[in-house]
Amino acid sequence: MAMLGGFSAAQHKKNVSDGGGDVSEFVCPVCLEIFDSPVKTQCGHTFCQSCLQECLRPQKPVCAVCRATLGQWTKAADLEALIQSSVAACKGCGAQIGLSQMRSHTAGCSKYQDYIEEGVRTTAQSQPAIISPVPNRYTFTCPYCNCQNLDQDGLVEHCTSQHSRDTRQVVCPICASMPWGDPNYRSADFFQHLKIRHTFSYDTFVDYSTDEHTMIQEALQRSLLDN
Repeated sequence: MAMLGGFSAAQHKKNVSDGGGDVSEFVCPVCLEIFDSPVKTQCGHTFCQSCLQECLRPQKPVCAVCRATLGQWTKAADLEALIQSSVAACKGCGAQIGLSQMRSHTAGCSKYQDYIEEGVRTTAQSQPAIISPVPNRYTFTCPYCNCQNLDQDGLVEHCTSQHSRDTRQVVCPICASMPWGDPNYRSADFFQHLKIRHTFSYDTFVDYSTDEHTMIQEALQRSLLDN
């Protein structure tokens, strides 16, 4: 009878792995672990409290998911209660573990560590060559004849000497590579555009790694110094 009572008590916790082992609704998008003291932002995304604190460190904090400005957040009490009342199978050893204890369990579960390592190896083998998301702002392709590997000065010289009589409207490859550039905008007079916009290198004046707010502040400070 005591065994039956113990079995019934275990069933009081919801087994979230019954539906195929998906616990993604309980996983923080920053640390990729089960939520620890979850909080919800005004934009509707949920994080561990400690992970949200990391997001708040920059001067202009933004949501790690949607990049919306972070201003307000509340404790996700309902989610916390659900984590406390739910269990799932460890993906390493298969044991049924309370979600609130899953972090500490997986940290010491050797089979879980083996599961993670195997996943990393499999993913690495199946991934294609990674292409850098950072645009190339140092060499360009001629918009008229597709001649490649021209630096900015080389592009201006090439187009001026080889295509000065070409009246086609083309996309400026230099502008298209910039954060503010429109890759679909065609210059009505490309050569005039080159003379006006590209007689200097943007690298001299623009720090691409700096956010817009910081750039504006630096520009204001420089203007005050000039005056």
